[in-house]
Amino acid sequence: MNCGTIQSRAHCSCYTAPSQFHLKTQTMASASTPTYNSNNLENNSSKNASRESLRMEPLADVPQLPGEERITDKDIIYICPFNGAVKGKVSITNYRLFFKSFEVDPAMTLDVPLGVISRIEKMGGASSRGENSYGLDITCKDMRNLRFALKQEGHSRRDIFELLFRYAFPLSHSLQLFVFLSQEKFSENGWNVYNAILEYQRQGLPNNKWRITFVNKQYELCDTYPTILMVPFKATDEDLRKVSAFRSRNRIPVVSWIHPVNQAVIMRCSQPLVGMSGKRNKDDERYLDTIREANGQTAKLTIYDARPNVNAVANKATGGGYEGEDAYQNAELVFLDIHNIHVMRESLKKLKDIVYPQVEETHWLSSLESTHWLEHIKLVLAGAIQVADKLSAGNSVVVHCSDGWDRTAQLTSLSMLMLDSYYRTMTGFQVLVQKEWISFGHKFSSRIGHGDKNHADADRSPIFVQFIDCVWQMTKQFPTAFEFNELFLMTILDNLYSCRFGTFLYNCESVRDNMEVKEKTVSLWSMINSENRKYINPFYTKESSRVLYPVASMRHLELWVSYYIRWNPRIRQQQQNPVEQRYMEMLALRDQYLKKLEELQISDAPRIANNSNSPASPMQLVHHVQTPL
Repeated sequence: MNCGTIQSRAHCSCYTAPSQFHLKTQTMASASTPTYNSNNLENNSSKNASRESLRMEPLADVPQLPGEERITDKDIIYICPFNGAVKGKVSITNYRLFFKSFEVDPAMTLDVPLGVISRIEKMGGASSRGENSYGLDITCKDMRNLRFALKQEGHSRRDIFELLFRYAFPLSHSLQLFVFLSQEKFSENGWNVYNAILEYQRQGLPNNKWRITFVNKQYELCDTYPTILMVPFKATDEDLRKVSAFRSRNRIPVVSWIHPVNQAVIMRCSQPLVGMSGKRNKDDERYLDTIREANGQTAKLTIYDARPNVNAVANKATGGGYEGEDAYQNAELVFLDIHNIHVMRESLKKLKDIVYPQVEETHWLSSLESTHWLEHIKLVLAGAIQVADKLSAGNSVVVHCSDGWDRTAQLTSLSMLMLDSYYRTMTGFQVLVQKEWISFGHKFSSRIGHGDKNHADADRSPIFVQFIDCVWQMTKQFPTAFEFNELFLMTILDNLYSCRFGTFLYNCESVRDNMEVKEKTVSLWSMINSENRKYINPFYTKESSRVLYPVASMRHLELWVSYYIRWNPRIRQQQQNPVEQRYMEMLALRDQYLKKLEELQISDAPRIANNSNSPASPMQLVHHVQTPL
């Protein structure tokens, strides 16, 4: 059995329901024979011993992707937090840690992409007393920890610790991320999913009020923005340069989305550089007024500042701030009270403490409340609802936080998801993520820490995880409104960390272009779109103009148990909806009969044609097949 993929529930220590985690067949390809590069080890006696161990026969049951190479394997004891010590063998490749038990039948397995690992620590010392007190403690980014014990004699953990540390944090050791070594191929090219100009054209842009500018084509205006920007028609490129000098990180207000009927727009940007002295900038003030005037219905431009008021005031001390009423007389400012990345990081840590390894059942509701995680989800959703409601009423809005790449991305993308049904399709959601998160510079590298050993980096924060959680909350409240299912969202989050795909690498487009990510890596959407049927919501009903307003109330929000607590087998597993399960069975049966029908059409066509003066229609052929459908 497997922590992510289980052959049997019997004696399972780390069971995850198949509907809650991608199957092993989805995360591996039938691999070529593992290879070993001796240059990866330093020349000393202990490393030579590791080399000898690698000359053992290939491990046929260790999954490998094309381009994945086995580095080492070692007998070890896995300290399962649910079933205790389990003896087995751990294999380390340049992509994953794979453990398989010796004595448990069926075998217990762990399959952990190295990118998921946040921290590796040595547990105990040579003189430690107590059974299984000497080994490795591994902290993961996906709400679980792993603990392994080894024999104390002969520094038995030194080799595996150094190798695991080296390959789990390749960028800290001048190595490449696995994605640049991968040789996976898919039938679809996910890099073709998003084209900025085509997406603007889908929205009806440009028009006589809004234009495309290429002022940032070499990233000279703003190095964290994309090259193609949508701005007011009346604003010249020189105006944009002047405005950029007054916005943090030069992130000027640009269009994210336009309402197809009332032509109100969502603009995104960063905070103005007001500072303690209350500086003003006439170009910035005039630019925001131009945005307001572009939609004749907007009497006052609403500026949504995602931060709590006190935080926005405090940012003045570091040169930032907010739009004051005196300077921006045709605008109203609304603070949304969403806390910063540090608060969100600590909140998720508290959530992990109460769900792993054991769920705090005695005082579950009070423990969950003390994490404030659902409270933060509520505030993000409530803010997005305000944005969507204002747009629906015909008023244009500007959204920003401090730098405009964390809370801003949450608010714009969620409000667009509420307003535009296209983004609720599988392709549309991919476009939304590519546009509002990836191209507009959410700092994935800093927030996730791909390949970086500095687990205590203050820039780490689960902002994107929080966004996906908000999307999941919406799918629960509107189960027929989204084309994709829960597995789709979980697959995105699992590959946020895995370093198997290039989709979430680096902090902005300029760095991705420099690293040739599109040319040298595979997109996550390539895999998803090559096997998209497993990600389809069978209850999806297409609606072209419906606006979704989720209830952002603690009474209606739920903890995403099948994601946050999926590693705990003692939590009652959520069974698949029997109606959904039957629906999927009927779809499979329908496909079988359609295939049978096609075969009979081909075989019967000549005979029917000989007995008739006119060609047979498909309906004439249908009666040859009797089906229960």
